[in-house]
Amino acid sequence: MFTETKPADRTALERQNRRIQRLKTRGVTRSTVFVHRECKTALDDLRPILLNPNRAEVLCKLITDLEVSAKPINVAQVNQLSPFRYPGGKTWLVPEIRSWLQSLKYVPDVFVEPYAGGAIAGLTAAAEGLAYSVVLSELDDDVAAVWKTIFHGTDEEVKWLCRQITSFEVSLVRVQRILSGEPRTDAARAFRTIIKNRMQRGGIMAPGAGLVKAGEAGKGLLSRWYPETLSTRIKALHGLRDQITFLHCDAFITIEQFIANPKASFFIDPPYTAGGKKAGTRLYSHNEIDHDRLFALMAKARGSVLLTYDDTPEVRTMANRHGFRIRAVPMKNTHHAIIYELLLLKP
Repeated sequence: MFTETKPADRTALERQNRRIQRLKTRGVTRSTVFVHRECKTALDDLRPILLNPNRAEVLCKLITDLEVSAKPINVAQVNQLSPFRYPGGKTWLVPEIRSWLQSLKYVPDVFVEPYAGGAIAGLTAAAEGLAYSVVLSELDDDVAAVWKTIFHGTDEEVKWLCRQITSFEVSLVRVQRILSGEPRTDAARAFRTIIKNRMQRGGIMAPGAGLVKAGEAGKGLLSRWYPETLSTRIKALHGLRDQITFLHCDAFITIEQFIANPKASFFIDPPYTAGGKKAGTRLYSHNEIDHDRLFALMAKARGSVLLTYDDTPEVRTMANRHGFRIRAVPMKNTHHAIIYELLLLKP
């Protein structure tokens, strides 16, 4: 069925065609773009920029950066700072943390890592001067003993710990003797913790974890025992003690101390138990977390916030409910398999 075009419609169409022809003389072409509804606002903001040829170089660099950030990060290619070999450690995330902090319009007065564990984020922030000060907190008594010794122990206590590590002769009997002992000082407990972390399978610290058997290249208990490297790291971290404060307490207590500070930045990496995940229960001694309370609290923070979680529907629901931006990041685990984790940013 033929429908006659009204004069007013013809005039509008002719006007549009003339505009398109004028734009062509300026190098502007017409393109059809399919856009997800979640990205439409971003596209609308980009429209005036896309018409400006002077922005071409910047836009090409942006695309290149996005492509690079979409590539999985190999954990073996990131510098190690922590003495811990930690299950679920965030060494692979160091480039993302660095990029996030450098993107802020200010240097944070304090960088807060309430679920410290291996503390790779806080250690990086301190070592690279990405924040004026760093606060780490950890509830686990064994892990806390290591950080208390390194950051609040005396020079002699740290030297003693390093000597214990470098002089330790690894054998099944000696390892079992250390693990079954009852240390009376933080430094002695720190030594036992490092033995436990390095000698138990996968660095798992939770009760019931077994010792390494065959290990890497059949080396057994020696697979992850690098005494000189561990000693060097501990001494280097002790040198950062004026920049780092360690708190032996629950993460929520630590967060509450800094939540009203607009110049505080929070990196939140809780045990992964949201959405029925079992990893946190299996790997960590303290794994009972009220995740919804955590999201609600961090949404109130006046400073910048970055959370990392497993990608589950439950986590995405909580993030959306509390207004966090969601980004999935690919990474290669120690078995070279590509998996995705979520980075959640408070706008």
